Amino acid sequence: MDKEKLKILLKEQNDHIKDVEDLVKRELLDEIKGRKSDLITIVAGLRRVGKSTLMNEIRKDHLHESYFVNFDDERFFDFTIEDFQTMQELLIELYGERNIYFFDEIQNIRGWERFVRRLHDSGKMVYVTGSNASMLSREMGTHLTGRHLSYSLYPYSFREFLRYKKYELPIPEVLTTVERSTLKRHFNEYIEAGGIPEFVKNRDELYVKTLYENIIYRDIIARYNLKDEKALKTTAYFAASNIAKEISYNNVRKLTGLSSATTIKEYFEYLENSYLAYLLPRFSTSLKTQVYSNKKVYFIDTAIAKILGFRTSEDYGRILENIVFMELKRRNLEIYYHREKKECDFVIRNGYNIAEAIQVTKSLENPDTRKREIEGLFDALEAYNLSEGLILTDDTEDSIEMDGKQITVKPIWKWMLE
Repeated sequence: MDKEKLKILLKEQNDHIKDVEDLVKRELLDEIKGRKSDLITIVAGLRRVGKSTLMNEIRKDHLHESYFVNFDDERFFDFTIEDFQTMQELLIELYGERNIYFFDEIQNIRGWERFVRRLHDSGKMVYVTGSNASMLSREMGTHLTGRHLSYSLYPYSFREFLRYKKYELPIPEVLTTVERSTLKRHFNEYIEAGGIPEFVKNRDELYVKTLYENIIYRDIIARYNLKDEKALKTTAYFAASNIAKEISYNNVRKLTGLSSATTIKEYFEYLENSYLAYLLPRFSTSLKTQVYSNKKVYFIDTAIAKILGFRTSEDYGRILENIVFMELKRRNLEIYYHREKKECDFVIRNGYNIAEAIQVTKSLENPDTRKREIEGLFDALEAYNLSEGLILTDDTEDSIEMDGKQITVKPIWKWMLE
């Protein structure tokens, strides 16, 4: 990359710090700032989910001790690993020697791990962000093993959404009628708005569609050199239209017209790596059963799924299930679904054992629905020798005892604030 162009770009990025005073404080902020470690910090997440803002928030405390480089700027298109040394020299020339580096969307530069490792090994603090989940695992290779802490940033949680609304959270255990109704109203809005910061603010569907196109083209097609754009988009559309449903690779293969179920599996891996969609495996002590069983599909954000996919009036319960799934992801839990005699939406693994079972439904008012949901949860409780389980609903609270098992029923919005 031309040295003078790089110098101008670095100066421009470091001289103009965005004001983040009025933005929503993310749950992850305190966790990162409170850590007692000099390890490399990696934050990965969907495009435009707030990673850059989070970095700016962290950097506020270190403005005169740090450098900032945003590699998502199109002017970095010809930057390569050979330019890192020049970049470091220019930063020192412009601002003097500093000990903290912030790199935004660094996954765009092939071989970035080696430079970041060299900085860390020389005693520098390094923070990096990226829009690909593989930054958190296999792409690290041996370069950063034992040298980094990884975090995933997701769309706003309900608690963060309430912060955006500037709603002062009451104590959930002692809610007044007005507080309960207000929280339910905000939760209904959260279902519609989702948690992508810019869409929550402006509700511009064109913004979501443009974001989606950027993810498809920049984070998947360009990254993996895919040729069949139509098949990839059909797979993504299928995922957005079938949230919380079981899928098989063969069924999606027939829909897309591709010849191989293996290719469909790869497409879903690309969607997962870009943080757009997720596949939930069935729990089984048999690895073969787990691998070959159908998966359940979920989407990163309900608003994106509704805008991109096909919806019917019967989808509300599945949207609620998707919201619960994403909250479980935020809590960094190991999640599966259960299917033996009956089905349970989520079981949580802790170590070698299943520690919790959760069922999600819009309501228990319909007798057939009530019977199905309770029996599904009870089947999981029996299978994993659990004494209690949880049913999450739109707005119902109850306590059910069944054959020595205790089942708690509570609203999703209340559970999300725990």
